Amino acid sequence: MPNYRIIVDLSDHRLYLLDGDRVVRGFPVGTGTIVNQTPQGEYTIVNKQPNPGGPFGAFWMGLSKPHYGIHGTNDPSSIGKSVSHGCIRMYNQDVLALSKLVPLHTRVTIRP
Repeated sequence: MPNYRIIVDLSDHRLYLLDGDRVVRGFPVGTGTIVNQTPQGEYTIVNKQPNPGGPFGAFWMGLSKPHYGIHGTNDPSSIGKSVSHGCIRMYNQDVLALSKLVPLHTRVTIRP
């Protein structure tokens, strides 16, 4: 059984899915602005919701830091940039693929 964890690297706008210490997948992401920074630290995925509506695209995975999550987007041009209110945006097809792989309580590390 895989031992998945996620690392979000804010400096290169990438999310990495690891199995143990091995990178399995890498995805481009959009992150928070200077004013609304994506919070750094250690979190877990606490809920998952398909089709959350609004700007959250095809899927929402809420983090243990309230009001923050990893989600799809209805603005794909924002991926690779620092434009969100602190959440981690992914292309809809990428967040759907990731959501099928990671269970609740998956560890998420957000680093500078």
